[in-house]
Amino acid sequence: MRRMSEKREQKTLNYPVTVTDENFEKFVNSHPLVVVDFWAEWCMPCRMIAPIIENLASEYAGKAVFGKLNVDENPKTAAIYRVSSIPTLILFKNGIETERIIGLVPKNHIEAIIEKYL
Repeated sequence: MRRMSEKREQKTLNYPVTVTDENFEKFVNSHPLVVVDFWAEWCMPCRMIAPIIENLASEYAGKAVFGKLNVDENPKTAAIYRVSSIPTLILFKNGIETERIIGLVPKNHIEAIIEKYL
């Protein structure tokens, strides 16, 4: 019963999930298509892209799952993925990195990349 509930939740996540060093691998491997936003509080472009990520998470609910990883609080994962500029969006298909977007970009640019993997 719990597994059925978890599967239903995976399909209907309509908001960005907070991701940490501890749950990162499980998160990206638990969903077929994942977009992770690597960001920091002090980063103005990160703050500017945040509403776009929230909007996309809602629009793509059931198709893609979105996560947000604060690089200041989770330096291990940021280092593993060699994130040196933020915001960085990394798209994972079946747990494997397939695309990377660095910097503040328009919503339609992100959508075009996501659409390639649906």
